[in-house]
Amino acid sequence: MTLSIVFLIAGVVLLPVGSNRLVSGAVALSERLGISPLVVALTVVAFGTSLPELVVCVQAALSGSPGIAVGNVVGSNIANILLILGAAALLKPIACDPKSVTRDGLIMVAATALFVVLALAGLIPRWQGGIMLALLVAYVLFSYWRESSGKDPAEGHLAEVEEFEGLKNRPWSVIVGAILLGLVGVVAGAHLLVTGAVDIARVLGVSEEVIGLTMVALGTSLPELAVAVAAAYKGHSDVALGNVVGSNIFNILAILGATAVVVPIEIPPQILRFDLWAMSAFTLVLIPIMLTGRRIGRAEAGLFLVAYAGYTAIQYVGVDRILGVPAGI
Repeated sequence: MTLSIVFLIAGVVLLPVGSNRLVSGAVALSERLGISPLVVALTVVAFGTSLPELVVCVQAALSGSPGIAVGNVVGSNIANILLILGAAALLKPIACDPKSVTRDGLIMVAATALFVVLALAGLIPRWQGGIMLALLVAYVLFSYWRESSGKDPAEGHLAEVEEFEGLKNRPWSVIVGAILLGLVGVVAGAHLLVTGAVDIARVLGVSEEVIGLTMVALGTSLPELAVAVAAAYKGHSDVALGNVVGSNIFNILAILGATAVVVPIEIPPQILRFDLWAMSAFTLVLIPIMLTGRRIGRAEAGLFLVAYAGYTAIQYVGVDRILGVPAGI
């Protein structure tokens, strides 16, 4: 048990550190090569901050732990909304421009609805994973066309890039070294996190999906949390909302899609009964905020954080006990 906890903590530490170094190095490399900041934001930053979820999900699925793989995505999306937005808004209230986030917000809702429909079958096969990846490519291309043509402001994306420009003027050897070390950190961190989480679930007698929805999801969401808190501290708290929306879209289309292409994903019964719908409900909570431009103040931030604590507590009390489902069903 002690070794499993050490593995879990090491994984939680290595994942965000490795992801940050990898993205910082990749951003610096892209800018040295003359790639536009908008393209860097839509690709390098978006994919890089979601890399921990991807590596964890693929490793978990290949290890025969679909509960951790699916729980990681569902739990990360819930943590993005309740924990990350709550933490950022607590530092500085978030005021969003409806024009800049509504379209992506509706795409997030559509991606969530697609996930629910596919998950209800109990299995996401490879061909459906391929469709999700194709939709992701279409989304990235559409986002680039929309913002490069000036239809919507791109300041939010550019602010995301600024958070990773620490290596911009460093030597080539430092940039390449950061990319390689970051990649090693993410892969090693994912392996340690999955190994420790599975062992802890067995020792504590809780399901793998509970560990995936809580410990693993929180660990893989730390890069987004760090970016959101840093942006809020610098007075760019509105970046957090765009970050959360983009991350949730990537988690569903990229992470689940890529994982399903590697190995078909089985959807655990508990996630079908409760967590899928909890994720959908929390996602819908954001729609009135995005459509009206209503500010997420400190009072709302407190409610978000309390809701996340309550959701986590429910997992360990037992969803089936609360729902009144007999054991074994």
